[in-house]
Amino acid sequence: MNSAKSANPAQDVGAAAGEQRPLRLGTRRSKLAMAQSGHVADAVRALTGRPVELVEITTYGDVSRENLAQIGGTGVFVTALRDALLRDEVDFAVHSLKDLPTAQPAELVIAAMPRREDPRDVLVARDGLTFEQLPDGARVGTGSPRRMAQLNHYARQLGKSIETVAIRGNVDTRIGYVRDGELDAVVLAAAGLNRIGRSAEATDHLSVDNVLPAPGQGALAIECTAANADLAATLAQLDDPHTRAAVTAERSLLAALEAGCSAPVGALADLLPHGNGGDVTEMRLRGVVGTTDGSTLVQLSTTGPVPQSYDEAMALGRELADEMLAKGAAGLMGERAL
Repeated sequence: MNSAKSANPAQDVGAAAGEQRPLRLGTRRSKLAMAQSGHVADAVRALTGRPVELVEITTYGDVSRENLAQIGGTGVFVTALRDALLRDEVDFAVHSLKDLPTAQPAELVIAAMPRREDPRDVLVARDGLTFEQLPDGARVGTGSPRRMAQLNHYARQLGKSIETVAIRGNVDTRIGYVRDGELDAVVLAAAGLNRIGRSAEATDHLSVDNVLPAPGQGALAIECTAANADLAATLAQLDDPHTRAAVTAERSLLAALEAGCSAPVGALADLLPHGNGGDVTEMRLRGVVGTTDGSTLVQLSTTGPVPQSYDEAMALGRELADEMLAKGAAGLMGERAL
């Protein structure tokens, strides 16, 4: 056994910080990843009284300049972090949940999903423009085919057309395309801007009635090895049950559609308050797939009681996926698919 590692990392949580080695938190190196991992590290320190150090890890998605859709999208920012967990180089890792493949390795466990940030997409446009104010033919940058389909469809509904331009890069790079005049606007995740303290740069928050986010967008996953049950139990205190129920339903929808349709998916599960008392009693799950030119979308929703278990949340997602496939989602494949 590695002499530097406690035989039971979570067992000595209550001891003085100076008597323990720090818990090692694996994170990507990007500014956004470091910011969100820093928030988790603070929460773990407050919870356990134990020091936490960030271990920066470079993933394939960070070094490749290929289009994300071409190199696989989900998973490309995850594998290196998971390998570090399995090699005992880190004790736990923080992922953007939307980056996780839907199949969970048996050796690893998502110990916690903290309360979700704003799941919406936002526009950062020149001259403070909203989406509805963009001129006909505006050039809008995004690396997401999911966004392309819905943005083009939204523009069609407004009686105009836009040109969606595939881009990659960090927040500064993407916003730089607007500042330099190369693009009229770019679309980013609200959660990312919020976490790095730049929410004021958004010129429009896109309603989920027009643009559904990626499944799990705005949520984080805190992952550790399944064998480290004590640490998993400690981290589980950071879990938000409503976030977990919603994201589990969204990812179930994604998994079922991926099995029958090549098109990436937009999805959002809303927790609906009942009456004036505000008690949450129902969950509405919405999903969308479509063609990148926005000419065809399959968008449906279903509502049911708030899932009380993993199996109930999974069932809600599969139910909606079956309805979407029956309505033609499986036919939205090929070069024009979202």
